[in-house]
Formats: sequence, structure tokens, C-alpha cells
Amino acid sequence: MGEFQHASNQGHTSPDISSDANESIPIDSASAQSVSSSENHNSMPKNRRRPSALQAHSTGVADSGRWSSRRIAVYALFVALTAATSFIEVPLLVPWLKYDPSGIIALVAGFAFGPSAAGIVSVLSFTPHLFTNPLGAIMGMAVGLALTVPAALIYQRFRTRKGALFALIIGSICAIVIAIAGNLVITPIYTGMTVAQVAALIVPVLLPFNVLKMFLHIVCTFIIYKPISDLLHR
Repeated sequence: MGEFQHASNQGHTSPDISSDANESIPIDSASAQSVSSSENHNSMPKNRRRPSALQAHSTGVADSGRWSSRRIAVYALFVALTAATSFIEVPLLVPWLKYDPSGIIALVAGFAFGPSAAGIVSVLSFTPHLFTNPLGAIMGMAVGLALTVPAALIYQRFRTRKGALFALIIGSICAIVIAIAGNLVITPIYTGMTVAQVAALIVPVLLPFNVLKMFLHIVCTFIIYKPISDLLHR
């Protein structure tokens, strides 16, 4: 009975809410700043909050490394020029070793737009040759990549005339190594010569040919790159 009365007394006890009503609810500064920034964001005009699709498309992708219609057109022009010049073949030293100036244009593309452009131009420009001379086309792509991509990477880091010359020399060395290695593999398939016979031609024929070829690439690229680059970036 005593327990029931005690519980009854507790049930009739009214809580003191006056003190709770007088207490202020604490709000931390972070929450206040969040609410304030949300209100400021909502009060901003919609055209300032996010760019329209038309604005994003029109700015497109400029020279920051992203794609734009202008850059695609320039790349296509370089690919077309490099492909066309790859068919200009001049015998050099021996009748079956021929020089073409396509590497010069690929180098200019790499210097102007970076190693990605160098790789794209070097590969796509030899694509037509896959239908007539597939092994030669693959070797041309490999030599072109070895020449232009290292040169473009180095010039991207050192944009001076000395840097350009150093880049061209390093790229040429890489290309010569790939060219001679490719000759050891591909020339026996075409000519029926043994690998040992082709290796015997490295010093008297293959090395001088490739050194002369890269020398022509270096001289021509070094002369024409700057005027073309200034024209492209106007």
C-alpha cells in the first residue's frame, strides 16, 4: 500500500519547466557558419551558381590539355601532313634504305602540343601503310614513337633552344636503337637474309643511314619549329 501511494505521489508531481524555458540552446560556430553559407548560396543568382551547358560547350577545351574542336582540327592536320610526307621516300646511301621527312612534322606536333600529340600523329600517320606494307608500317610507328615521344617529354620540361636540341638528340638516339633492332627482325623476313647477315650491315650501312636520317630530322625541326609554333599559338 505504501508503494502504491509513493508511486501515486510521484505521478502527481508536476515537473518544473520554468528553468528549462529560461535556458538558451547552445549553437556552435560551425553550425552557424554552415547555415549562413547555405543562406548565401541560396540567395545567389542561378546563373552564377553553375555555368550553363552552352557556356561549358563554348569554352570547350583549350590549351590546358583538354580537347577542343580547334585542337582536334590541328591534330588532324598534322596527321594528314605526316601521312602525306611518309610517302615521299628518297633513297639514302643504299637503294633499299629510304628517307622520308614525316618525322619532322611529328616532332613539330610533339613540341607544340606535347607527347600525346606526338604519339597520336606518329601512329595514325603510318596507318595507311598497314594495307600495303604492314611490317614496315609497324616499324615506322615504333621508330616514330621512339623519336617523338621522348623528345616531346623533354622539351615539355625544358622549353629553351638548348632544351629543344637536347630533346631532339635524345629522341634520335632512342629512334636509332629501335630502328636497328627492327631491322634485325624485319629485314630477314623481307630479304631472306639471316640475322647474322643483317647484323653485319649495322656498322657499314644501317647505323650511318639512321644517323644521317636523324641528323636531317634534327636540323629541319630545329629550323622550322619556332615559326610554326608561333603561328599555331596566335
